[in-house]
Amino acid sequence: MKTDDEIKRDVEAELRWDPDIDAKDIAVSAKGGVVTLTGFIPSYLQKFEAEHDVKRVQGVVGVANDLEVRLPGIDQRPDPDIARDAVEAMKMQMPYSHQNFKVIVRDGWITLEGETEWNYQKEKAEMSVRGVKGAKGVINSITVKPKVAAQEIKRQIEAAFLRSAEVDAKKIQVDATDGEVVLKGTVHSWFEREQAERAAWQAPGVKRVEDRLVIQP
Repeated sequence: MKTDDEIKRDVEAELRWDPDIDAKDIAVSAKGGVVTLTGFIPSYLQKFEAEHDVKRVQGVVGVANDLEVRLPGIDQRPDPDIARDAVEAMKMQMPYSHQNFKVIVRDGWITLEGETEWNYQKEKAEMSVRGVKGAKGVINSITVKPKVAAQEIKRQIEAAFLRSAEVDAKKIQVDATDGEVVLKGTVHSWFEREQAERAAWQAPGVKRVEDRLVIQP
């Protein structure tokens, strides 16, 4: 098992390795396998990518992303311009469902509102606006309204686990009630835990996932 110093060193190396991140102002600390990122990052998309990089490192069991987005002067834009680009980005990525969502921008922060039956649409809406120039962050307030019975949600998630080459389905228990899913059991890595949670979120009608999976390398 890795020590915290080894995890810290590997995370720093992973961030430096990523050509899409300016990591010079990022400070990394690790305690009990939980990594904390502090400092500054020049865009919201880079903040998200930095967190994704950390989760790939073996031995990481949690991430606290406290990075502050500090936009370069050239990237600072008025809220109406950010809102227009965010709407256009959603139209491009979600041509058949973008009309279900509303974009609100205040002080560079994008808030998404609306309703959907599918969590993947909620995630896709957020993903489509992360790279909008001038955005400091995204608040995803889109709600998921389930129309699927709990047993069907449970069945579909278990089937997804069995199909996945990245998840050991035999060690994961799925409970579903009224659109809320609880995952219990063990996984071998943070990556496997994340993949299991992602698979659960992709089932129709899921509005909340409580991940109780324990990492046992």
